[in-house]
Amino acid sequence: MPGFLETLPLHTITAVYGEAGLRDRFSREILRFSERDWRRLSEALALASDLHRQDRRAAEPTINHLLRVTLRVMCHYRVDDVDVLVAALLHDSVEDHPADLAGDGDPRDPREAALGVLEAEFGPRVAGLVEAVTNPVYDRSRDVHAQYRAHVTESLDRHPAARIIKVSDFTDNGVGLMHTTGPKVRKLARKYRPLVPALKDLVDRPDTPLDAEVKRHITGQLDRADERFAAILHR
Repeated sequence: MPGFLETLPLHTITAVYGEAGLRDRFSREILRFSERDWRRLSEALALASDLHRQDRRAAEPTINHLLRVTLRVMCHYRVDDVDVLVAALLHDSVEDHPADLAGDGDPRDPREAALGVLEAEFGPRVAGLVEAVTNPVYDRSRDVHAQYRAHVTESLDRHPAARIIKVSDFTDNGVGLMHTTGPKVRKLARKYRPLVPALKDLVDRPDTPLDAEVKRHITGQLDRADERFAAILHR
């Protein structure tokens, strides 16, 4: 891969070089970590790649999304907290593949068992961060989007570091929505737009472990996401 890869926006890397480009950028970025942390990050990526090997989001493999979410946290949010980065790579694992992660023979609920596996492999803090950004099973007889927003705000209120993962995930979904077509677009815009003010408030709180410049950067991204959602809903 070309040496200027580190200078390109993540979605440009995706569009031009695909999964290979994102993996290459990730492999370059983690060289600055200690050998122990480098191994943890590599193992987390290997596990995420295996769990999501057949998954796709629109026209791309799901692993692209997981890599972008993690790279955004690492490069643009300036976070070197390895637990947060590992949890970012695995943030969809319990929600999407609890049984695969837990394996056979565990009598517990698959999600509980899956979190137990993450705790055993990566520690209790990683498992707690993944749990904080994992959507529960919603009551389909009620407004699912309202339940989603309530869960996000309640969960992130208690877990400051998890806010970092969620806002990167939200940003990636918001950008991706601009490349989505069909009736699902307006539905997703209605789901995401009401969450923007809550995320801005959570990011701006003193206990959110990001520096002031990064918080301003994220606020600007959320404002642009809100503009995108508004444009979609007013088409």
